Amino acid sequence: MDVGLVCDACSALTPIGVPQCTRCGAAVALDPRPRHKSKPPPPVAGMVDCSKCSMRVSENTKFCPNCGNRIVVPVSFDVQTQVGPRSSASMPAQKPPVSAPIPTPSIGSTTGAGPSKDKPGRSTLFFGGAHQSSRAKLTLIRGDGEDGVSFTLAGRDHLAGRGECPISFPDDPFLSPTHANFIYQNNQLVVRDESSLNGVFVRIAGSVQVEPGATVLVGEQVLTISPAPQVEDVPDAEGTYYSASMSRTATLEVKQHLRGGQSGWVFRPAGDVVTIGREGNDINFPEDPFISGRHAELRISGGVLSVSDLGSRNGTFVRIEKERALKHGDYVFLGQQLLRVEIV
Repeated sequence: MDVGLVCDACSALTPIGVPQCTRCGAAVALDPRPRHKSKPPPPVAGMVDCSKCSMRVSENTKFCPNCGNRIVVPVSFDVQTQVGPRSSASMPAQKPPVSAPIPTPSIGSTTGAGPSKDKPGRSTLFFGGAHQSSRAKLTLIRGDGEDGVSFTLAGRDHLAGRGECPISFPDDPFLSPTHANFIYQNNQLVVRDESSLNGVFVRIAGSVQVEPGATVLVGEQVLTISPAPQVEDVPDAEGTYYSASMSRTATLEVKQHLRGGQSGWVFRPAGDVVTIGREGNDINFPEDPFISGRHAELRISGGVLSVSDLGSRNGTFVRIEKERALKHGDYVFLGQQLLRVEIV
């Protein structure tokens, strides 16, 4: 029977009286007192130390030639997130400033810069106190229809705009410096219009009732809808009537807003139901590439107005009045930015 000491480093049997292991060279002794450990040699690029016998080997070595231990090369997983303006490759094409919002790419659209060969990966930006748990996030829809950066809403207030806001898009000229605020109220996520110039729009699903004077975004068309005003044909104080085109019977009045804040066409249809699209509708915009063939429907019944989306590709949006509660899957339109709401 062989008698000796087992090496603590490589488990090899060393004869009694031999002070060092014959396999790995580690000190072997019966004295259980801890020995002074020498300072490890400085690291060398491309070399690693065996975790069992401390023998230095190449990082490409799979097993230690001394003790047979598996060589594991440590990998760093440090990640750094930077917040700043988007690169020109992922930004939508800029347009001249207007007073009415101009839509950027909606779901599946191809506006803006278009697909890039080097698409930026998704990242998540975290806002709010670390002691609070996130309940929702906003995901930016890029110009190619893909998901962009996500903003995790973990605080209470989350301002968005062109200025120094937690959710900032400094290159969007259609955003006010402080445009909107995403807040939690009564366990709900609410978006609030902070008196912005171009407003906050939310995509509708199906049919929704709207107030007279509501502003609707259909493709690139910003439209205000209201019941048609009734004009009385009466003379002036001297008994003279105003001479102009004959007034036609109308139930609805649809006004188009142009860039720069001017008014465009005014549609005064007589029917209770009006369809909007690119062709074959009551109101057509054949040169608008973001409008579907049959895009939306306006209806008035008993003085009550409603707007319906007819399954359009890019959706129909209604401008909110002051604030609006949001639910999972909603789409919010700010300036040129389309954001999807995800409730955690």
